[in-house]
Amino acid sequence: MESLREIYRIGKGPSSSHTMGPQKAAQVFVSHNRNAASFEVTLYGSLAATGRGHMTDVAIDEVLRPVAPLRIEWQPQVFLPFHPNGMKFVSFDANGAKMDEWICYSVGGGALSEGEKGRWLTSKREVYQKNTLQEIQTWCEKHGRNYWEYVDECEEEDIWDYLMEVWKAMQLSVERGIDHEGALPGPLKLPRKGPIYYVKASGYKQSLQSRALVYAYALSVSEENASGGTIVTAPTCGSCGVLPAVLYHLAKGHKFSDTRILHAMATAGIFGNVVKKNASISGADVGCQGEVGVACAMASAAACQLFGGSPSQIEYAAEMGLEHHLGMTCDPVCGLVQIPCIERNAFAATRALDANLYASFSDGTHTVSFDRVVKVMKQTGHDLPSLYKETSEGGLARAYEQHLKKMQEQNK
Repeated sequence: MESLREIYRIGKGPSSSHTMGPQKAAQVFVSHNRNAASFEVTLYGSLAATGRGHMTDVAIDEVLRPVAPLRIEWQPQVFLPFHPNGMKFVSFDANGAKMDEWICYSVGGGALSEGEKGRWLTSKREVYQKNTLQEIQTWCEKHGRNYWEYVDECEEEDIWDYLMEVWKAMQLSVERGIDHEGALPGPLKLPRKGPIYYVKASGYKQSLQSRALVYAYALSVSEENASGGTIVTAPTCGSCGVLPAVLYHLAKGHKFSDTRILHAMATAGIFGNVVKKNASISGADVGCQGEVGVACAMASAAACQLFGGSPSQIEYAAEMGLEHHLGMTCDPVCGLVQIPCIERNAFAATRALDANLYASFSDGTHTVSFDRVVKVMKQTGHDLPSLYKETSEGGLARAYEQHLKKMQEQNK
């Protein structure tokens, strides 16, 4: 598995696969074609279907347009073989002759792949030799250590400095979101709820206030993401509110030190990494179970780590966090990372706290392992029709379109 640096990326929203990935791809391509007279970019499959809502064209334009004129083609009905988020870059000389062509894929979390044939993307260095949770858990139990200690064993020394940078970015995203009022960009005109939930939380007694604050933190980060603000992929932009909400809440409410928070982040990263290695964290590939479901598993593991869970209890908490999101579709209304994405982050954050509590009452013994759920999630995702995987052609997105059409007919 790769370094945790690859799963925790600090960047701008609203989508790691539709914004961060394509922008990075454009940067790679332009670095090899600075003498081009013009560019043509073709977006395929899910990337094309919801790219406008995710500002994919804007992300690419910002990189290529300063070098040469650009034309973008949208092909939502064409799916390239390796991944639903395919894109083709072509450069031309002053006479209109093709100079270069490159096909790559945005595979989730801001990461890129060239499929079976590598060209410009250097393969990431494998930092972790163990690639399943069972292998890592066995190592922990054999040596009497915890998941974060396996991270310490495998990563370079500066990983803790990097995780501290990530933690600071997470806190800032919560606090900016809490103070940022108004409507989110886009045709839905969706009002921000994070600041309102935060203020209203003070009016409840402590048992309810705690839950309301978690809602507020998750909503605030997700709304920052939806408005193009700076967030941390954990593991993606679309699910960026879950882990920060849980960690911020526990740090504030239970006075956990930064060191303990970083250990919890390392533990969460291991679980996210296992899914990324053995399945997918891309909504276009496996649906929202790969984004919000994995984020919930990561946050469940982090919470259980903070409250002193054993390796088996932490694994159980994460397993529940992912298992109970199996089959979740990715059906963003209008192709925006707003409905249902933002609310899903809030509910997943509280579900993570419930998973920790449930696992803490147990001895960690259970029937279905985390690794098995990862395999089931991958198969379930690939069994889902494409209209339920970030194309906005089915589910809630389709229902919203039908509702709008009905209202328009009534108003004629």
